[in-house]
Amino acid sequence: QVQLVESGGASVQSGGSLRLSCAASGFIDSSYCMAWFRQAPGKEREGVARMDSYGNTRYADTVNGRFTISRDNAKKTLYLQMNSLKPEDTAMYYCAARAGACVVSWSRYSYIYWGQGSQVTVSS
Repeated sequence: QVQLVESGGASVQSGGSLRLSCAASGFIDSSYCMAWFRQAPGKEREGVARMDSYGNTRYADTVNGRFTISRDNAKKTLYLQMNSLKPEDTAMYYCAARAGACVVSWSRYSYIYWGQGSQVTVSS
């Protein structure tokens, strides 16, 4: 069983920064593909960033250049550094994991394991 627990969400003003963390436990190792998704009220859950076991990363166009995904395999922790935050970044942010390689699709159904979410609110 794999458990993912996010933390670090908060309310910030536009232009501010936050770092989200996702602590993993259970049968999960560095070979897993890890990702961040977000879901705003009334909207579909969307992929934000992902990282494979080799450290290769992909970002959604809406956050590219502002967000950075990283992972500490020794601590089994995934991070999302978010800079230059905008009101449209307001959402519940979820950590997700899948065994093996990342897939090209951003579909949420490609990921089996999910955290409970951490709320990020950006005010103008």
